[in-house]
Amino acid sequence: MSISELYDELRPRASAIAYQMLGSVSEAEDVVQEAFLRMHQVLQRGEQVSSPRAYIATLVTRLAIDQLRSARARRERYVGEWLPEPLTTESSPAEQAETSDSLSLAFLVLLENLTPQQRAAFLLREVFEYSYTEVAEIIGTDVDSARHLAARARNHVRERRPRHHASRRQRDELARRFFAAAEQGDLPGLEDLLAEDVAMHADGGGKVPAQTRPIYGRQRVAKALSRGILALAGWGVRIQLTEVNGQPGAVAIDAHDRVLAVMALDIADGRIQSIHSIANPDKLRHLGEVGAFEDLRRTGRRTRDDG
Repeated sequence: MSISELYDELRPRASAIAYQMLGSVSEAEDVVQEAFLRMHQVLQRGEQVSSPRAYIATLVTRLAIDQLRSARARRERYVGEWLPEPLTTESSPAEQAETSDSLSLAFLVLLENLTPQQRAAFLLREVFEYSYTEVAEIIGTDVDSARHLAARARNHVRERRPRHHASRRQRDELARRFFAAAEQGDLPGLEDLLAEDVAMHADGGGKVPAQTRPIYGRQRVAKALSRGILALAGWGVRIQLTEVNGQPGAVAIDAHDRVLAVMALDIADGRIQSIHSIANPDKLRHLGEVGAFEDLRRTGRRTRDDG
């Protein structure tokens, strides 16, 4: 099999591992490209690779571990909250769709509290269903250590994840009602859909207006959401419902069909538990042309001046 054929066959799984390890589309792409380049060089030297699938999984995971270690320092200096780069249905590799339940932004944020090795062991075992022997070989440790790493991570995740998830149809219906209420400025309707301790997280990266700390509580979140979405509507921005990281969400699109922000809803126990909004333009470029909030404000000022 040629390297191009191997790439086509193995890239979806490799991309899924890299993205869930890093929470960054651009960094995941770099890791996958580097992994295939290294395998290509090995094959060109005439060396044998008994299992290309295992070899690529090992390269991708170890490169991602190294990348994650260096990224941690940068994320500590990040302006405001750091959130993962979002994936919409259209942008998701095929392999991502198979692991959508473990792809949500809320889940990826939860994984940020794990060490790189814990994260790798957990994802490989729980999401991608590798055996502990395979996990140990991939991350370069013994089986007992792999079990321990995965167990520590599993306990952390279980303590913090909602227990009762809604069906896909229930989630989609709740999301539809949520965005309709937000666009209408219906605060009671919004509050009825939010969990009492709902949290809203936003990532502007210091480049666009965004809260720098989470907002907690049903009433505060409802007011902030309604105010923000009504302002966007006044600037001619439309809210397009879509699937974001395997969960219901929406994309804010300006009058020139440019992406401004992506919002994802985490739904469980019949209510919205958390909301993640990404507006940092650097984290949206893989979704298409990105608009600028400053353009909206200038347009709004011109409209008021003309009136």
